[in-house]
Amino acid sequence: MIKRLIKIAIVTCSMSFCFAQNDSTYYYFDNTTPLVQLEQKLKNLKDTKEQAFFKLIYFSRLREIDSMRNYLNILKNKHTIANQKKSKLLYFEGFLHKITNNDSLFFKKSNEAYQLSLHAKDSLTTLYSLSALAQSYDYNDDNYYNINYLNALRDKSTTYNNSYFQKIHLFLLGNYYLFRDQTSNSIKHFNQLLHSKFTKKDSTYILYTYSNLGVLYETVIENSDSAIYYYKKKLDFINKSPAHATPENYFNTYLNIATSYKSKGKLITAKNFYMKADSVKSLSNAVFNKSLIKENLAALYEQMNDFELAYKNLKEYNLLSDSLKTEEQHIAVAKIKEQYDNQRLRADHLESEAKRKQNQNLLIASLFVLLFGSITAFLINKNTKRKQLLAEQEQEIQKQKVSTLLKEQELSSIDAMIAGQEKERQRIANDLHDDLGGLMATVKLHFNSLKEKQSEDLFDRTNALLDQAYQKVRSIAHAKNSGVIAKQGLLKAIHEMANKISALNKIQIEVADHGLENRLENSLELTIFRIIQELTTNIIKHAQATQATISLTNHEDSLNIMIEDNGIGFNQKNISKKGMGIHSIDKRVEHLEGKMTIESEKNQGTTIIIDIPL
Repeated sequence: MIKRLIKIAIVTCSMSFCFAQNDSTYYYFDNTTPLVQLEQKLKNLKDTKEQAFFKLIYFSRLREIDSMRNYLNILKNKHTIANQKKSKLLYFEGFLHKITNNDSLFFKKSNEAYQLSLHAKDSLTTLYSLSALAQSYDYNDDNYYNINYLNALRDKSTTYNNSYFQKIHLFLLGNYYLFRDQTSNSIKHFNQLLHSKFTKKDSTYILYTYSNLGVLYETVIENSDSAIYYYKKKLDFINKSPAHATPENYFNTYLNIATSYKSKGKLITAKNFYMKADSVKSLSNAVFNKSLIKENLAALYEQMNDFELAYKNLKEYNLLSDSLKTEEQHIAVAKIKEQYDNQRLRADHLESEAKRKQNQNLLIASLFVLLFGSITAFLINKNTKRKQLLAEQEQEIQKQKVSTLLKEQELSSIDAMIAGQEKERQRIANDLHDDLGGLMATVKLHFNSLKEKQSEDLFDRTNALLDQAYQKVRSIAHAKNSGVIAKQGLLKAIHEMANKISALNKIQIEVADHGLENRLENSLELTIFRIIQELTTNIIKHAQATQATISLTNHEDSLNIMIEDNGIGFNQKNISKKGMGIHSIDKRVEHLEGKMTIESEKNQGTTIIIDIPL
């Protein structure tokens, strides 16, 4: 269901684009002609019929519906129009009905324009009408694109050798297959469009094709890498094309790239692109776009377990949403007032029908008051529901805080258990070293007294065996107490571990330290050593690496640990934090109020960065 809604959004965007950028506006003017030049051309026209026709085109470009309707009526009622221009007027009527959301009349007038343009041999109107009809809803096929008219557009654009409408056909056909879940065919036609030659006039189709492919890969195919590729192609296209380097294009592109990186799990990169989108200035819907950024950042920080920033951005999002609701109310009230004032103004100009108009105006005013009351009640009800939703969200955040406290208690229990285990190991090591070691030394002294009574050869062999046993006892005692020994500290223990591993010649481990001249608190050193020991074991077991580096840097108020290897890496989506000891390491780091970041790609090695406050 979600994918279907996404595709409808793509289709709606594409249809809106076609009528907004490649419609009747460019019958006589290309998309590079400034409005000032069009206005100058209108001033130079003397013929009232031609002037009315160009004003119709001019106001269609400005999307002024009332002015378009006015000049359509003038041309239809006051002038004799040849068939070729009649077909154009019918197309304009269809276009007017399209932007006022009257789909049935849009289809009817576009079809009449198409039939009359064929009869009048008006090839340009034929192609524009077919483009409009191809985007009408096909009830037989349950599709927003009509394949019969799409095929007709292909045939006519080939017959007339019109490369511009050939590209339009590819673009619409790509959307047609997308809506029918024929993804491969959709991608095929979009890519065919991208590889065709294009001019400034049809460059906008290329821009929207990159957008469609990005959305398609992200939401339908769920391939974030391909989505990022096309979004970045779109970004390069915008950078190289001043005509398309608008704040809205930059904002939407940065936002799409950020969302795709978020899907990949690359949250830091996603955050950077959200910030780029947030830095775009001069947006037409600045408040709405700002609220969109805050909403996405709140979700991102929640995913990063940074609940403080998540809550902060959520509050800012709700404030912006309130502002939007207030603005909508003001617009609704202003629109009703404008409509009411216009109605009263028309009544003043029709004194001959004063009584009938007065009654009519009273009725309309009552309807407006009723409509205003309905809208106000609707907005109040909607605002109440929004506040309820906000309260529910705040409750959910409180639940998350409680859950975090429970996790911290669990970690405290785990660390207490680990501390007990370490104390038990220390006790066993001391017993082996002090008791058994001392006993063996006493036995050795007793055997020395036998030197006079036994042969010297037997004594030497006995003494050698006792030395060997004594050394083994010492080795066991030291092994039981390996790690961060009170006398040697964290850095020396890590160096010894690295040297022992490197001595096997299977992997070389280098240790680099900065600012660790002074010792840390012993239990902290022990926990850090266990973390590094676990991560080093993971490299030996899983990474197939030949080189690794352990870097420790003391920044006075924090300790930075970076462990890198040149191994095979891994796809972070395919690894569970419960595997490879990552879960226990993550718990230890979280208990130390630190942060752990994992960066890894296939055949590119792995880097693990841990920051622990001191």
